[in-house]
Amino acid sequence: MKKILAVLLIALVALTSAFANGSNESTGAAKQSGPVKLVYAEVNPLDSIVGMTAQYFKEQVERLSNGSVIIDIQAAGVLGSENDVLDSMVGGGTSVDISRISAFALTSYGAQKSKLLSIPFTFESREHFWNFANSDLASEFLNEPQEIGLPLRGIFYGEEGFRHFFTVKPVKGIADFKGLKIRVSNDPVMNGMVQGLGASPTVVSFGELYSALQTGVVDGAEQPIANYRSNAFPEVANTLILDGHTLGAIQAVITDTAWNKLNDEQRAAIMEAGRLTQAYNAQISEAKENEVLDLLKAEGCNVVEVTDKSAWAKACEKVITEQTKSNAALYQKIKDLK
Repeated sequence: MKKILAVLLIALVALTSAFANGSNESTGAAKQSGPVKLVYAEVNPLDSIVGMTAQYFKEQVERLSNGSVIIDIQAAGVLGSENDVLDSMVGGGTSVDISRISAFALTSYGAQKSKLLSIPFTFESREHFWNFANSDLASEFLNEPQEIGLPLRGIFYGEEGFRHFFTVKPVKGIADFKGLKIRVSNDPVMNGMVQGLGASPTVVSFGELYSALQTGVVDGAEQPIANYRSNAFPEVANTLILDGHTLGAIQAVITDTAWNKLNDEQRAAIMEAGRLTQAYNAQISEAKENEVLDLLKAEGCNVVEVTDKSAWAKACEKVITEQTKSNAALYQKIKDLK
């Protein structure tokens, strides 16, 4: 008898708890007793373009959700590299809810559409990129993680400026790249581009890049201008070559686990904040980049202008052809948006 009573008591406690917690039947999201806190990972410092973008997103989410969603930005790579964070998110980890990633970062997880955004010399100008980012085509790309079964969904696009090479020793042009060890993130597009330039692709994690440049493990790397300066790379690699091989397309992604914590209103706030953040990023990126470039020149950085990029583009023809042939029609749609 005591055993039966004990079982009934446990069942009653469980039932009472279920009613107390409640649920949102329309979304399957549990009701929250307080604000939902979402951790946002950013590998760069807060004073970079992407750092400023993260802060704006935080402000908009918290405003639009009336404080029911709090964004906790963890910047400057304290949670690990982009690859470390993505591995955790895709693997079901719960330490990161939202991450700002380079668009090509999803390539190694099977996202073939995203790869097209990192093909060298695809975007002829910032205007060309924003024509894409604000088109119906962009939503197709943002939805790709869901299409291929990744536990992620895209929130917004942005950019952090054109990416340029920088080197430890002075470089005057493409001919000087022969034999240089250039840091890559083991991405097939980047590997092919570096090889096309006659250099040797060398895999180094972003968190170890400063010391790798300092100790001669690599002779150079590539980054957008703002990230180049905010990570203090001019201290160890003071030659910046303005070849502009790719535009630094970025996106923010949220895990399905985090998405399922939110009710309909909170989800709407996240997506509207993303729309506003995308517009904000477009507004600040060029001005911020120009400001940083002026500072670099004033600080004595050896800035090498590239007035004719035809030789650079020609050197990348092989990787462009190889990496777009499986999605040639889609790639052409991007090119036609110029």
